[in-house]
Amino acid sequence: MGTPTKQFKKRNAILECLQNTDVHPSADTLYQMLQQEHPDISLATVYRNLARFKEQGIITSLGTVHGIERFDANTEPHVHFVCSCCDAVLDLPQMEAPESLCSQVSEMTGAQVDSCQLVFTGICWECRRKRVTA
Repeated sequence: MGTPTKQFKKRNAILECLQNTDVHPSADTLYQMLQQEHPDISLATVYRNLARFKEQGIITSLGTVHGIERFDANTEPHVHFVCSCCDAVLDLPQMEAPESLCSQVSEMTGAQVDSCQLVFTGICWECRRKRVTA
């Protein structure tokens, strides 16, 4: 009987950790973030629960940044900026999500569009500053 409680405790810790960060972490980063409070958590547990949360629609995957999948607990449509230098993923809450693009794609293809992610890529302010001073 102790195992299910531990399982839910870890599952809840993973979700809570993701909900309390805005760095859009990878599974490895989440694992490292959880290690101090939950030293018995495994990387496999993190991956398994992220897959479950994604399937349930509790979190979203931003896709990969330099080959590593990144996650977001904010499932509302919103815009991201990804730095091609330091791999930072930033939310752009002041920009509207492109709802009209979904309608356009639906009209053009006859498909049902369930969601749309708009991601800008470039070099963040911090990396640009470092390049200028280097």
